[in-house]
Amino acid sequence: MAAITNRNAAARSNGRLLRVLGLSFALAVGVGSVIGGGILRTPSAVVESVGSVHIALLLWAAVAVHAAIQANVIAELITAMPKAGGFLVPARAAFGEPGGLLIGWVDWLNLVAGIAALSIVTAEFLGFLVPQVRSAPGLTGAVIALLLYGLNWLGVREGSRAQIVGSFAKFAFLLAIAGLIFLSPPPETQRAAAAIAQPVTLLGIVVAYQMIFGAYSGWPNAIYFAEEDTDPGRNIPRALFGTISAVALLYLLVSAALSYALPLETLRTSKLPAADAIGGLFGSRALQIVAAGAVLIAGTCLNANIMAAPRVLYGLAEQRLFPRAALAVNRGGTPSVALMLTAVGSVALTLTGEFETIFRIMAALGMFPLLLADVALFKLRRDAPDLPRPYRARLYPLLPAISLVLDATLLVAFLVADWTSGLFILGAVAVAWPIGTWMRRSQRPTAA
Repeated sequence: MAAITNRNAAARSNGRLLRVLGLSFALAVGVGSVIGGGILRTPSAVVESVGSVHIALLLWAAVAVHAAIQANVIAELITAMPKAGGFLVPARAAFGEPGGLLIGWVDWLNLVAGIAALSIVTAEFLGFLVPQVRSAPGLTGAVIALLLYGLNWLGVREGSRAQIVGSFAKFAFLLAIAGLIFLSPPPETQRAAAAIAQPVTLLGIVVAYQMIFGAYSGWPNAIYFAEEDTDPGRNIPRALFGTISAVALLYLLVSAALSYALPLETLRTSKLPAADAIGGLFGSRALQIVAAGAVLIAGTCLNANIMAAPRVLYGLAEQRLFPRAALAVNRGGTPSVALMLTAVGSVALTLTGEFETIFRIMAALGMFPLLLADVALFKLRRDAPDLPRPYRARLYPLLPAISLVLDATLLVAFLVADWTSGLFILGAVAVAWPIGTWMRRSQRPTAA
């Protein structure tokens, strides 16, 4: 199905979101949201945490299986209520306004953290091409983000076209990198790359899993555009499972290729291991090509998050959990006020320049809505059995129960391993709760 339907080609927004997106965009925004700075930077951090290439590869595969089990839950919830806002819509239906507010607020902060992390990593990759910007990745990242905010201000069609082209281009680019490495003569360092450098600890595995989970984060991003999708009941499940399958295959290929090409010590310490691997095989010009591709990869992922985050604020406002000014939509179909508020929050975080800290916070924040979605599925199956469900979770209740146990366990593990993320979540809740209480009291219900 075309991402932009001919039937709506001439339509302009009348203050509401445009229903003009299809499966191509849903796949592009999913793939584009996931494949970003994570796969280019985190392989080093993962191997550093566990000390073993083999264990690292197993963890990359394990997170993919985990994501597929989560997608089984989310596909049912979102297709039953295809509205703007993503996770907050089923959370509000299951837990009332407090639940919707909490999930919406945390989810928006997660996306804002993702935008900041991707802005910084895009700037760092640009530094390989333009050395002058290396000294200020936060400032450079903020400028890059503002340029993409400007693109999305023009309208949903402009942002979606850029997303489709960029997503498939970077998928092909990373696939080509893996292929070039594997087709090259085996490096002398191949055996050393798989060696154990340090004892494997439970804490190391948890930290590595958190980093990989962050690298996979974004696979559900098609759900934020459910209200703008021409056929959400069919397109959303296909996009979720298609994204996870494609990304898992690519991530395993790229991770295995880097492990094949680089000695362990280089892989553990490199900021751009793909560039080191290709540069070692083909020289400095190849290094520049990989760096340019890295900018494209991270920038496309950044654009996907910039498109998604304002839809959460729009959804909160639609549910009367945020000032109704956030419902403003410009002629191009972009939630304009929500876009500006997202820009302010993400640019402020980007200017700190702290990629690793922001990335870990993003992983912990991302787990929280997923856990509440698991609980919401069981509650809505009990409280709303007649709710239309174009997609029903497979192997209910077994697979959803597994998802619930995994997500709860991992959230606790993430917070124990990185208590600063827990403080950030508690701070987010502390801010959201009084705002939500005030909003519920100040806004009287209005007709939908």
